[in-house]
Amino acid sequence: MRLRLPRWAAVTAALAVLAGAGTWAAVAQDDPPPVSRADRMLDVDGVRLDTSYFTGPGAGRRPAVLLGHGFGGSKDDVRAQAEGLARDGYAVLTWSARGFGASTGQIGLNDPDHEVKDVSKLIDWLAARPEVLLDEPGDPRVGVTGASYGGAISLLAAGHDPRVDAIAPQITYWNLADALFPNGVFKKLWAGIFFSTGSPATGRGNDSCGRFTAELCSLYQRVAVSGKPDAAARALLEARSPAAVGSRIKVPALLVQGQSDSLFTLAQSDAMARALTAGGAPVAVDWIAGGHDGGDRETERVERRIGTWFDRWLKRDTSVDTGPAFRVSRTGGVDSTDGQATLRAATADRYPGLTSGTTDLALGGPPQTFTNPAGAAPPAVSAVPGLGGGLSGLSSLGVGLSLDFPGQHARFDAKPQTASLRITGTPTVRVKVASTAADGSAVLFAKVYDVGPDGRQQVLPAQLVAPVRVDGAKAGKSVTLTLPAIDHEVEAGHRLRLVVAATDLGYASPTVPAGYTVAVEGPLTVPTAPGLSTEAAALPRWVWGLPLLGLAGAAALLLTARRKTAAPAPDPELAAVPLQITGLSKKYKGGDRYSVRDLSFRVEQGQVLGLLGPNGAGKTTTLRMLMGLITPDEGEIRVFGQAVRPGAPVLSRVGSFVEGAGFLPHLSGRENLDLYWKATGRPAEDAHVDEALRIANLGGALERAVRTYSQGMRQRLALAQAMLGLPDLLILDEPTNGLDPPQIREMREVMIRYAAGGRTVIVSSHLLAEVEQSCTHLVVMDRGRLVQAGPVAEITGNGDTLLVSLAGEIDDALVTKIDALTGVGAATRTDEGLLVRLDGIDPTALIGELVRLDVPLTGVGPHRRLEDAFLTLIGGAA
Repeated sequence: MRLRLPRWAAVTAALAVLAGAGTWAAVAQDDPPPVSRADRMLDVDGVRLDTSYFTGPGAGRRPAVLLGHGFGGSKDDVRAQAEGLARDGYAVLTWSARGFGASTGQIGLNDPDHEVKDVSKLIDWLAARPEVLLDEPGDPRVGVTGASYGGAISLLAAGHDPRVDAIAPQITYWNLADALFPNGVFKKLWAGIFFSTGSPATGRGNDSCGRFTAELCSLYQRVAVSGKPDAAARALLEARSPAAVGSRIKVPALLVQGQSDSLFTLAQSDAMARALTAGGAPVAVDWIAGGHDGGDRETERVERRIGTWFDRWLKRDTSVDTGPAFRVSRTGGVDSTDGQATLRAATADRYPGLTSGTTDLALGGPPQTFTNPAGAAPPAVSAVPGLGGGLSGLSSLGVGLSLDFPGQHARFDAKPQTASLRITGTPTVRVKVASTAADGSAVLFAKVYDVGPDGRQQVLPAQLVAPVRVDGAKAGKSVTLTLPAIDHEVEAGHRLRLVVAATDLGYASPTVPAGYTVAVEGPLTVPTAPGLSTEAAALPRWVWGLPLLGLAGAAALLLTARRKTAAPAPDPELAAVPLQITGLSKKYKGGDRYSVRDLSFRVEQGQVLGLLGPNGAGKTTTLRMLMGLITPDEGEIRVFGQAVRPGAPVLSRVGSFVEGAGFLPHLSGRENLDLYWKATGRPAEDAHVDEALRIANLGGALERAVRTYSQGMRQRLALAQAMLGLPDLLILDEPTNGLDPPQIREMREVMIRYAAGGRTVIVSSHLLAEVEQSCTHLVVMDRGRLVQAGPVAEITGNGDTLLVSLAGEIDDALVTKIDALTGVGAATRTDEGLLVRLDGIDPTALIGELVRLDVPLTGVGPHRRLEDAFLTLIGGAA
């Protein structure tokens, strides 16, 4: 039986919470309709919570949504999503959890007696709002969503407060003890990041515990020193985990989990799905491409799906499509051929779990002996928080970073695949382990590599590793290793390699030397989830609409010829200027609000210009006006001195990759390009195909059918199409969207090579680190207006510098050693960690050197100077 508070009690509590004063403010938006926001501090049991309340236009009551933030963040991080939900007809309340943002109190890691009770008080507050729809007095119709820390609170709220009606947790945990102590091994790097977030240097509180409660601080210090979790630590974290109240969660749940996530793995959402489904709750599972380690979080799509989920279960709209019961995002291979490098979905009408449709692969290799080195150093490297799947962090470092030191691991290979194999779930293998440690124990790290045909190139899917503690292995002990859950395709000719290592950078290993012997006792069992249906690679829409498009184009030409509208005269002084925009404005259709307003800037020859701005800044609208696809309401665009109009002859000097190119999958890359150029009606000799292809660097793939192309190859083919005729001005809208790190690096080199001949490139992108490396100049927009324009160096400063984040302080002697490394220009301590300026050393080699020197690194990535400047310019609104 579930206890429900008396309605008078809920109302009384709500009135008590209203002690904080509120100030209403209109949210300035160019996107209609407007949203109102009220900021106020709410008093809850002696703690002041900083909240924002969002409502859209319209009268009448509406369902409510509570929107939580991630660990280390605040309510400001979810403002954009809150505004979107408010426009869609919800009353949205965001808050900074205890110890974060402007809220007071200490961090209790979603303590049921504190953070979870805070959510119930916020629900009380919503019940007293006149805009909020009530199921009963004191019981608002309310959903809860959030990512990571905020995702866990949505699950906990549903388990503790029966008034919650639907939830949508994202990239979060089911059992925090299992997440931080997997199989009895301490996940020291991620735990260190958690607790350093609440350190005295950045937080409030006493010198030893920062913003954390004393019991959590004691737990961390105890486990961090011993390197081994104890029963009390597990019990404390389990009591604050959704798993503790899993049997009481009966509401519809959309579970969004990340594939690129060494913190909260797919196994956590699997446990959620199984528990909630067993309790009878409607459940949908969505595996996104990104996660805590980086990658594509698919924010726009996920937020749309959360909106439809709440439409179904809060608005009770049975006509909406909430999506499949299971969805997984995939990249690479055969995708849609519309020219855009987008993620592709595989779906099923039921969640398959992590062990569906297994296939056995025999592993070869004799029993192997290796050592756990003294001090567990140097450790092997798999996932590095902030590096493993992050596009910006890896754009200059390459991909597949993994290090297994000789003599510290065993490896066993399967035979090469005769056909491609898609793994979806958790592979398993039975091995026998023997240990020379005094207590007969062993700490091992198992991982499965995808090894290329040459036997040397290997990729660790999602950079994931499975730790396991084996006790009583003095005389040998058989154990089943459950490897990380992944969704990965092994191509024909590739083979799988099981590696069992003695150390890993992300985890605590025994510091006493020991010898381990590992032998495989059975096949590698891999799940294939055969019930999944992958999106078809349909022909692009432009193919079917080409005849109608031709007729429409002919009609438009006739009409414009008859109208004889006089175009502005060319400006000879601008004949050598690729682009000048003056006073450009464009209103939203049917309204008086602007998507672009009074925009002016100039682009010179040889520049690679980055067009930056948050979503809704007006970037794509500007590019569409530049291409003559839409007409501005005010202002002027001149390309090489000639005014841009639909069909203007000067547009023949402009190449574009704005909406994506369409390719016929059965034709080769070259045949597609030839077909496209013929459709332009221009002479074949003007195409300069060979030069465009040389810049795009497609090589022999040009003669293969497009259906065999990877995403990066299709994206380069689309760029080659845009470069046909060698236009003097090349316009690219998100050219690296959906690409993996090496493909992004190749795309960057293509843009730089193209501009090297004196031509001009304009690129719109959200990847700030990539823009910083490839662009010479920047134009920053926000809400349709120009914020700043100029050389990248003026806005961000120069330097090839990496930021190494650290788990703790390092002494001057160690900094001196790093500074003296060959290829390092300088090493400097900062509040963020260690800034290392590269002067010849490869970033991957630098990481190896830092590991060798026992530097307690927790992440490595480019020094985000552009990101800092960008967020400063737009006031953090992105």
